[in-house]
Amino acid sequence: MLDFLSINLTELSQYFFDANKRIYIVYLLSALALAIPVYWLKFSRFSLLPFLRFVFPKSIYTHKSARQDYVLLVVNKLIKSALFPLVVITMAPIAIGVSSAIEAVFGYIEPIALSSAAIITIFTVLLFLFDDFTRFLLHYILHKFPLLWEFHKVHHSALVLTPFTIYRSHPVESLLYAFRMTLTQGFVVGLCYYFFGPTLKMYDILGANALVFLFNFFGSNLRHSHIWLSWGDKVENYLISPAQHQIHHSDNPKHFDRNFGAALAVWDRLFSCHIKASQVGKITYGISVNHKGHNSLLQIYFEPFKKAAQSLLPKR
Repeated sequence: MLDFLSINLTELSQYFFDANKRIYIVYLLSALALAIPVYWLKFSRFSLLPFLRFVFPKSIYTHKSARQDYVLLVVNKLIKSALFPLVVITMAPIAIGVSSAIEAVFGYIEPIALSSAAIITIFTVLLFLFDDFTRFLLHYILHKFPLLWEFHKVHHSALVLTPFTIYRSHPVESLLYAFRMTLTQGFVVGLCYYFFGPTLKMYDILGANALVFLFNFFGSNLRHSHIWLSWGDKVENYLISPAQHQIHHSDNPKHFDRNFGAALAVWDRLFSCHIKASQVGKITYGISVNHKGHNSLLQIYFEPFKKAAQSLLPKR
């Protein structure tokens, strides 16, 4: 048990040094830098201590909701390490299955003769696009199906937002996202294997997909924060800004089921659930009258199972 705790706590500490994690130190520092123009536009001056108080207000980072997020980060990591290995699903057999299925339908082809740079570019872009779309799609489904919404509601029960709110999720939702990632990557690898052969590489920055790295570098941690950063109407037609994701967390029913996208806004536009930051005024966070049931860690973990079971029962 002590070894288990030691290993997992060590792995948690490495999140700050892993470019595939949202709270990677470089992403946190870039978010801090992006907060400077927001502060300047708001106050027309810059002083270090007032700026730091603006970015890290005590009322938010010591709020009960934020404290729950810190604990959930640790507990969810332990749950994932203990239980997720029991549910075995890996990318390789999916990739092989996809490639074999395409070959069975269309027959064998010689790998397409493209330059190494072209193949790497195509593979990198396809990984990013399929990942972003399936992330949007699962997020959309989590909102639209009452049974699944009870688990996703944990994330929306946050009353304040900090970069650690990304880890405020129920283990059932985390498992669904893990499946999504494995299936998505397996599909793209299998597809590219069929067309380009087994030598597949992606452009990466410090081990992360280069496009994902750029998304995280340009303010992903401000998505879960009180710092209102909009990209402007034109850009927000294509890219989800931090402010747009904050709208997604609004407790105002007018903003429910809006801006499901992670990086790209095109999916929300296709599904008619897109809203720009300029269309929204002051917001507060949470799930309004449905908030009760998430006031303690026990409720956060067990209430969704109860509510999900109730959603399956016929309505009287």
